[in-house]
Amino acid sequence: MSYQTALTIASVVKEIHGKKYLLPAIQREFVWNTSQIERLFDSLMRDYPISSFLFWQVGKEKVNDYQFYEFLRIYHEKNHRHNPKANINGDEEIIAVLDGQQRLTSIYIGLKGNYSSKMPKKRWDNEQAYPQKKLYLNLLNPSNDFEFQFDFLFLTEEEAQKKDSDNYWFPVGNILNLKESFEVNSYLIENGLFSDYGKEKASFANKALSKLHEIIHIKPAISYYLEKSDELDKVLNIFIRINSGGTVLSYSDLLLSIATAQWEEKDAREEITNFVDEINNIGLGFNINKDFVLKACLVLNDFGDIAFKVDNFNKENMLKIEKNWDNICKSIRLAFKLISSFGFSRDTLTSNNAIIPIAYYLLKIGLPDNFSSNINTNKDRIRIKKWLILTFLKKVFSGQPDNILRSIRKIIIENNGDSFPLGKIIDNFKGTPKSLIFSNEDIDHLISNKYGQPSTFAILSLLYPTLNFNYTFHIDHLYPKSKFNQRMLRKLNVMDEDVEYYLSYVDSLPNLQILESTPNIQKSDSLFDEWMARLEGEEQDDYKKRHYIPNVNFDFNNFIQFFKEREKLLLQKLRYILESELDDDIS
Repeated sequence: MSYQTALTIASVVKEIHGKKYLLPAIQREFVWNTSQIERLFDSLMRDYPISSFLFWQVGKEKVNDYQFYEFLRIYHEKNHRHNPKANINGDEEIIAVLDGQQRLTSIYIGLKGNYSSKMPKKRWDNEQAYPQKKLYLNLLNPSNDFEFQFDFLFLTEEEAQKKDSDNYWFPVGNILNLKESFEVNSYLIENGLFSDYGKEKASFANKALSKLHEIIHIKPAISYYLEKSDELDKVLNIFIRINSGGTVLSYSDLLLSIATAQWEEKDAREEITNFVDEINNIGLGFNINKDFVLKACLVLNDFGDIAFKVDNFNKENMLKIEKNWDNICKSIRLAFKLISSFGFSRDTLTSNNAIIPIAYYLLKIGLPDNFSSNINTNKDRIRIKKWLILTFLKKVFSGQPDNILRSIRKIIIENNGDSFPLGKIIDNFKGTPKSLIFSNEDIDHLISNKYGQPSTFAILSLLYPTLNFNYTFHIDHLYPKSKFNQRMLRKLNVMDEDVEYYLSYVDSLPNLQILESTPNIQKSDSLFDEWMARLEGEEQDDYKKRHYIPNVNFDFNNFIQFFKEREKLLLQKLRYILESELDDDIS
């Protein structure tokens, strides 16, 4: 290897844009957020070292022997997270980046691209929740953050247009067009930065833009080692070594890289990343990653050792996974469609690993396409749902899941596919830290769950076992939350000594129900006594039975009594469900 320090950022960005610099399949995908990118540019502006890079020179006679990917320029958290596969003609050598992908992609996005991440509190499937932002530099003031000197921010075009006496947002990518020093001064003059903002701010603008020009066009900021070997084993060993400290390359990234190199007919990286996207778009959406898929591959192929380690991803195992890939995909797909039919999604699924035994069971019984809807599999679905909920509530898969996965796999094998072995699984873990048996104390603790906590949906699922989640359901406050603030409580004549109780328990389980979306919209923020008054006769009786409504006065000022009485009803039902014969149907 040789060491060089002769590359400017502008020259590297040009080569990335021209697709001479690519990413080998052994690289993980881009994971940096906008704050990390902003910090990197601030570090460059302050002449902080950003560490050296490791490049791999691949001769034109070898480039077609390996799989390479392009750098991301446009990042969209939901729709565009994966690097496109590079189309290599083999007419010239390429430079593959072994170490420094996150930094180089960040620089490339900051100068040539944009970044779209989900806004807080917006739904994952809302396309408007991902505003497109570019990197800007404020030319009038330093950063207000004490950790930064220069004010780099990702902004929408609309946000960047808002100029005032303290903010003038320069699109960082435009510095690529200002190649000569005099062009920096021309820009400052033409845009009034020398004349319109006073001497102090004009001086800062000159300093900031001149420094940005220097680090992009003049200073050789990209120091790198160059590896020229064409031996993949040697390159893999170097890659592992350089990722043994700091921000470590995850084992799944490395294992996926090995799989990509060893599969003979399919592209492992492309297959797995596309499959992850497919699963995450089922129903209301899920949140699996390639770690989950690789772990599932080890379990579903009946490998004795299912740990994430290089030895388990040898050539023999990789070829077996490739051979069984279609069935692996189908079993996982059916499992997620099943739990989607139970109403679970990315927001309420507290352990992805809990889905692997379900996928394994479906694989062993022949991958029935209509398992989620066939009347003959109804009892099996009830057992699976009950096991899943118990597992979530007991946090069975917290910590190291491998022993749990192996144990349940063994039970499923020994049960010969007769039915999902809920009772045998429960018996197997009795008296262990992973027990699925609930004590009275455990059940009392469940009642303390609140609105917004992931396990709350699981508890309510036990209480509402017959809901058809082909329809949309919401977790709804019986007594509307909009009324639970100091002003409204006073307006509704709640006594001062009761205010704290109201505010403390509005989000607790005894004030929650699962309600279909249409009646929930109709209910809106109606007072509960007004809502109940709309229901008459058998309709009200049926509603009270389905939602465990006590026979008390529903007036807002009687919330405390209502809460305590409904809490008793819920505890009684939960004890019946959790302390009864656990292999019975949920009823």
